[in-house]
Amino acid sequence: MRIERGGADELDESALLRRIVGGDRSAFQALYRAYFSRLARFLDRMTRDVPLIEEIINDTMLVVWQKADTFDGSCKLSTWIFGIAYRQGLKALRGADAPLEPQDDQCGDAAAEPEHAMAAHQLRQGVSRALDALPVEQRVVVSLTYYHGMAYQEIADTMGCPVNTVKTRMFHARQKLKGMLSDHMEEMQ
Repeated sequence: MRIERGGADELDESALLRRIVGGDRSAFQALYRAYFSRLARFLDRMTRDVPLIEEIINDTMLVVWQKADTFDGSCKLSTWIFGIAYRQGLKALRGADAPLEPQDDQCGDAAAEPEHAMAAHQLRQGVSRALDALPVEQRVVVSLTYYHGMAYQEIADTMGCPVNTVKTRMFHARQKLKGMLSDHMEEMQ
């Protein structure tokens, strides 16, 4: 069963979840594969630790397997799963004793001019460092908004906080990013 983003995916995901409630392992595998890369991107912005990301995804999906029957449909299935991942990520970060270290993004277009490629690489590194410097709650709000296309209400549901808290976190994140990125842009000139 193929899962794509859009209106039909919620129906397919709901069907998968009903099958998971019945103990269908192939449905669970399909849901796991459908969410793995999305959760990995989300958790990368949150933790910056690849082995930890895989552990958190496994813990998240174990909760989905064990608690599938508790999903009440009051939010989108993706919001429920991202909420579990967020809580598992916070729990893992509290238990981790290593500081967060930015990772170099491995991107590039071989056909691009070297100067443009270098400037784009530096910009990506600057944005990545700026995001890493944000507090976890602000970094999660930015990540869910810009990298996962979630609306503020979905983010509030995921993080278990009021919508106004999400808006406040986004406001402060944007202010901090604006300052950090303007400093970065001055360095590049």
